[in-house]
Amino acid sequence: MPFRPSIRITAVLAAAITAIALSGCASGAEPSATTSAAASDGAFPVTLESNFGTTTIDKAPTRVATWGWGSTEATLALGVAPVAMAQQTYAANKDGVLPWVAKKLKDMGEKTPPILKDDGESVPYEQVIAAKPDVILAPYSGLTKDQFETLSDIAPVVAYTGDAWSTPWKDVITTVGTALGKSAQAKKVIADLDKTVAAKAAANPELAGKTVAAVWDVGGTFYVYKHADARVEFLSGFGLKNAPSVDALANGSETFYYTLSYEQLDKLDSDIVVNYSDNQADADAFLASPTMQAIPAVGRGAVAQVVGTEFVAAVSPPTALSLTWGLDDLTTALAGAAAKA
Repeated sequence: MPFRPSIRITAVLAAAITAIALSGCASGAEPSATTSAAASDGAFPVTLESNFGTTTIDKAPTRVATWGWGSTEATLALGVAPVAMAQQTYAANKDGVLPWVAKKLKDMGEKTPPILKDDGESVPYEQVIAAKPDVILAPYSGLTKDQFETLSDIAPVVAYTGDAWSTPWKDVITTVGTALGKSAQAKKVIADLDKTVAAKAAANPELAGKTVAAVWDVGGTFYVYKHADARVEFLSGFGLKNAPSVDALANGSETFYYTLSYEQLDKLDSDIVVNYSDNQADADAFLASPTMQAIPAVGRGAVAQVVGTEFVAAVSPPTALSLTWGLDDLTTALAGAAAKA
């Protein structure tokens, strides 16, 4: 599987990063939950649509609960502290809080709100009820229809359109901004992040047009990320292009990743490989493996290593707060790989 931010990474984070192995980001800034009615920024009611139907928010929310990945960061980036937020199990502290979230809360002078326990399958409805939210934000999540309907009995729920765990990071910010009546502020957050990435791309013109394959070798299973994966979209912001071989070798029914047999690694042709690893030992083993050397880019040494749980989580996919957290290291790794492409 790949990284779904909370089950993740070992299996749904290496594929949403690997829900752990499960589970970043140029996309149009259209909200994932499409806004079908919004008079103007800050005007209510607003109506949003998702896979599960229509959600109307009658007035500006003051008690926000977040679920899934990225909505907590988007909410905080817009100056709102959640009254309850989703637990993260990958790269998080013992309380289930990611480092950039903990820093932002501290900078805002806010205490850590109640953490909504996430076992990767169920939703802690009693915890949600206790938080008394007036909106539940889950635009990048794996909510099911039944879960959406149950949560909707508690408060309006903002879910996702398209496939679960695949909402582009910009859409998460846009959707959260719409739901909170802060669309203009959300646009500025995105514009500032775009400007930051564009500056990195301009400083590294050798990346433009290079083809890339984003991969993760986890416990004997080799994952390849498709263009639909938010981390791959993120790489396109540097001018990189998803390698044709990634699409040609695609198999299975998953929308944002697939597994590839080791016997076919020689067919995974790209200028650059981006490899994700939990630790340096795994990263070193990847480069040294005769099996991985069959990948043309690996054989040339054209590998950008994303190493360490915090670094992986920061860019897989990025969020309103994490994008800048690992950006310098990612750009350095990409430039180093491009030099050997």
